[in-house]
Amino acid sequence: MEVLAYILPYLVGAVILVPIANRLGLGSVLGYLIAGVALGPALGLVTENAVDLQHLSEFGVVMMLFLIGLELRPRELWTMRTQLLGLGGLQVFGTMALIVAGVWMLHGSFRVGLALGMVLALSSTAIVLQTLQEKNLERRTGGRAAFAVLLFQDIAVIPMLALLPLLAQTHTDEGAFFDGGGHGGEAAAHHAVNLLHGLPAWAHALGILAVIAGIILAGRFLAYPVFRFIASGRSGEVFTAAALALVIGTSMLMTLVGLSPALGAFLAGVVLSGSEYRHQLESDIEPFKGLLLGIFFVTVGAGVDFGLLFSEPVLIVSAAFLVIAIKGVVLAALAIASRFPARDAWLFSLSLPQGGEFGFVLLGLAVTTGALPIQLAHLTTLVIALTMFLTPIMFTLFEKVIEPRLGVGKAAIQEADTIEHQGTVIIAGIGRFGQIVNRLLRSDGVETVVLDEDARQIDTLRRFGVRAYYGDASRMSLLEAAGIGHAKVFVAALRDTQQQVRMIEDIRRRWPHIHIIARATDRTSAYRISAAGAQTVVREMLAGSVEAGREALEQMGTHPYRAEGIARAFRRHDDETFEVLREIWTEDFLNNPDYMNQARERSEELSDILRSDFSQHPESDEWAIQAAERFDRDEDEENGQKPAAE
Repeated sequence: MEVLAYILPYLVGAVILVPIANRLGLGSVLGYLIAGVALGPALGLVTENAVDLQHLSEFGVVMMLFLIGLELRPRELWTMRTQLLGLGGLQVFGTMALIVAGVWMLHGSFRVGLALGMVLALSSTAIVLQTLQEKNLERRTGGRAAFAVLLFQDIAVIPMLALLPLLAQTHTDEGAFFDGGGHGGEAAAHHAVNLLHGLPAWAHALGILAVIAGIILAGRFLAYPVFRFIASGRSGEVFTAAALALVIGTSMLMTLVGLSPALGAFLAGVVLSGSEYRHQLESDIEPFKGLLLGIFFVTVGAGVDFGLLFSEPVLIVSAAFLVIAIKGVVLAALAIASRFPARDAWLFSLSLPQGGEFGFVLLGLAVTTGALPIQLAHLTTLVIALTMFLTPIMFTLFEKVIEPRLGVGKAAIQEADTIEHQGTVIIAGIGRFGQIVNRLLRSDGVETVVLDEDARQIDTLRRFGVRAYYGDASRMSLLEAAGIGHAKVFVAALRDTQQQVRMIEDIRRRWPHIHIIARATDRTSAYRISAAGAQTVVREMLAGSVEAGREALEQMGTHPYRAEGIARAFRRHDDETFEVLREIWTEDFLNNPDYMNQARERSEELSDILRSDFSQHPESDEWAIQAAERFDRDEDEENGQKPAAE
């Protein structure tokens, strides 16, 4: 009951202030932070239990990292490698380099600069992802780039945690770097139980790596059969309990060696991302994550030490804005180098310049191992909290001030339409591919519902009487409003392959009855989309390219019937090759010898077929006509149709 009494003021404060913040357009995260400030420093209602409750609420961050890990299957990480290593790697190392250089000039200590650089290079995964989702910005180029950087940072925490103990040193003369008083034992207390404490630095690092490897192996070879056994019992409550036990167990294991519990949950999520129970795990964990994450934001606000802030206001506020400026410059340079559109460059630059939750974790380990003095760590904790507090304000600045001044039209910021009609076919994406599909279906009297995020295109279609609605078709609530539960066919025609894959996976899981026809840009995207659950995959360029090849043969002097026969044979063989190679395709297919050998064999087989069937030069139209008719008969027999009478 005592724990419930601690939580009650936080819940009441959130219930009152979060809706007000949302109504004012500030977002729920800023509402939680304001509630924390009101309950803690302002009213003093939760001062005594703020630290204890923050440890409990940090479990919301733990579960959020577990869910992020579940979304990151190894093949998806490989497809994101350019943004991960390019944007993420350059952001982390660029920020660290600038901070190390600054500390070296001011203080003359490379080790202190490197430790601070690692701490401050990280951003707040919890606040940024929550705000991006609330403001429907996660699908934009800037939002996706921000997610890639956050993901790299989460992965980079692993080597950072291993490196920090190696920076251990004595600080007889470094406490004066920031003369902030004698505060700051809380972070160290959080890591008091450490089985590796007292070991040499190299043994400490090896122990950390061994525990991480153990979690990966145990998750891969033990968790899979355990969840399979539990699922066979068809007990939803037990499955939920097992999911929570997994997250809690990996988190506790990490804390026993002085590491972040969120890191263990993240690794467990990545290991289980390929499991067939991934979606069930997500749905079981999501409610707990949302509640505890909200309480975490409240505790961050309640933990702001206004006494220290008022004692050194110029120093702390200047340091906070300096951190934001340094990270903002690095992010802006990356956005310009990546040639982001103006609004995405601003979104990317303003979403990530704050400190992050893992910064608190690294600070605690840095103090415990002696990599940073306690006074400096305590002041840095306050700087991180202040930058996190400013993050929702920066999002509001982007949304209310910067984006309108960039000339962004109503199409980019309007809310999704209210869907008033339902159809038997739903088409997601109304580009060139989706338009042709929609015209063909409507010509035959089929009722369609079209969804797209291009408001101008939607307005144009409405003038022609098409039932078209603005909105993000990957949102399941929008599809539900469009009547997907009663529709027969869903046409996935979005431009982004990764977005297509996620949308198809969600639809297949929630509405298994519907037949999904999906657009693919090439063979690789076709394999990914097929693996996601689409029953019919159409490669948009294939038919047009084959037709162009047939026309080229005719212009080179090939008889029209012979050119038609070659085109048909090529298309049939290519469809067969697609099915054969799909069985052995992997994300890293270029390094897959089975795939490459089979692809070469199929290519040679196609050349043999074309040479044997179409090598003769017809002396008259009669031979070409007979060859085309023979080809048609073979095709009909393969399809199980009765050959036409001659």
